[in-house]
Amino acid sequence: MLTFYLSLLFAGVVFFLLHFFAQVRIVSLLRTRHPAQWKIIAETETGRTGLLGVWMRLQLALRSPILPALEDVAITRWRRVWRYCPWGAWLCWFAALGLQWMAH
Repeated sequence: MLTFYLSLLFAGVVFFLLHFFAQVRIVSLLRTRHPAQWKIIAETETGRTGLLGVWMRLQLALRSPILPALEDVAITRWRRVWRYCPWGAWLCWFAALGLQWMAH
């Protein structure tokens, strides 16, 4: 039971890390395959933005239907990973909490 509990916690951490790695991979693919679209995300009308601004604009792009419209299979796949990994992480963590609650 302890092994299963620790496995669920570890899986939750892996899902959250994969969620953030997916963003890095999407940025990398956008920079190499679609530089014009990346420029729209990374730069504003007044010039370059800071890291927080780029991250916020990337979050908007990830939530919008823009990235699937690029018809890039790899970007769409990593976007799905980005979208569904938090659900898997929370599911694992709530299952671990349920196990902990049942053990007492």
